[in-house]
Amino acid sequence: MAVIGVGNCASSLIQGVTYYQKARDNEFIPGLMHVNLGGYHISDIKFVAAIDIDKNKVGKDLATAIFTPPNNTFKFSDVPQTGVKVARGMTHDGLGKYLSQIITKAPGATADIVKILKETKTDVVINYLPVGSEEATKWYVEQVLEAGCAFINCIPVFIAREKYWQERFIKKGLPLIGDDIKSQVGATIVHRVLTRLFRDRGVRLERTYQLNFGGNTDFYNMLERDRLESKKISKTNAVTSQLDYKLSPDDIHVGPSDYVPWLTDRKFCHIKMEGRTFGDVPLDLELKLEVWDSPNSAGVVIDAIRCCKLGLDRKLKGSLIAPSSYFMKSPPVQYTDDEAHHMVEKYIADTRTGQVAEPGKQSKQGGK
Repeated sequence: MAVIGVGNCASSLIQGVTYYQKARDNEFIPGLMHVNLGGYHISDIKFVAAIDIDKNKVGKDLATAIFTPPNNTFKFSDVPQTGVKVARGMTHDGLGKYLSQIITKAPGATADIVKILKETKTDVVINYLPVGSEEATKWYVEQVLEAGCAFINCIPVFIAREKYWQERFIKKGLPLIGDDIKSQVGATIVHRVLTRLFRDRGVRLERTYQLNFGGNTDFYNMLERDRLESKKISKTNAVTSQLDYKLSPDDIHVGPSDYVPWLTDRKFCHIKMEGRTFGDVPLDLELKLEVWDSPNSAGVVIDAIRCCKLGLDRKLKGSLIAPSSYFMKSPPVQYTDDEAHHMVEKYIADTRTGQVAEPGKQSKQGGK
């Protein structure tokens, strides 16, 4: 594994790999969907490369860098020194107006990313860049393709769902999973499941909002509204894809709302849903969810990594449909979460599977 962006999400993931080293295959372990996935235990995940631009992280051992401010997520495990030094990455648009006030770019030239990935024999690269890093993400994808690695895109820059990138990965014979990670029990999946529940139970959803705020650098970065376009599209489509009719844009609002520093990596979500039930009688639902944001996503990423490695083992190429649909907000094809869960379990179990997206195929409203 190589990680691009050594922030809170990387910290939780790397802590988790240490924390669950001795998890038993035959037990239900809190926080995990699979201890052993397709023959790969969590202890099989090895971090061999890390990339960042923060001068306080570049050059440090990865085990030290993940606990370096402005990282502020929950520390639930000590991590032994890895021997992996954080390399200086490319900036492009990865450092926005607000993050540049608290992060100083490391001096020196950008490291040879392709050389690092090849020399470390990296199998899978994961993208943890800040929201809005459109050009930086595309630059890194080019490096990943040249190095011959699989790719997991955890941010709302559209790669796995786009025909152009699907064809590039197919040509290179490499799998990818994306786009925009869906947390274990987070705002998006809760909102999606409730939306589908309304539809399945005959309630017509007429208006809804989802407001999120927190105190990590992700929320600080998203104060810059120009960086939010793809994030809002991703989160909104994740919800509306569960309906077979269209909501007016004026009747749905999904997205980050504010930054509260003292919350650190905690995230608060408020969901409101208004609809009509039997006899056109009104129904009103309100929900509040509080999570630690980064561990909540790591519980999903730890499975996405192993599904991506299975794709490599099976010589699959292009966007992997089942893992993308279950793990991501904006996959190439949207399914209901029940359907996607069934598909990903079949993908894990079936060594003959060839589930990859047809280049350019987009989801239909309603999920098929």
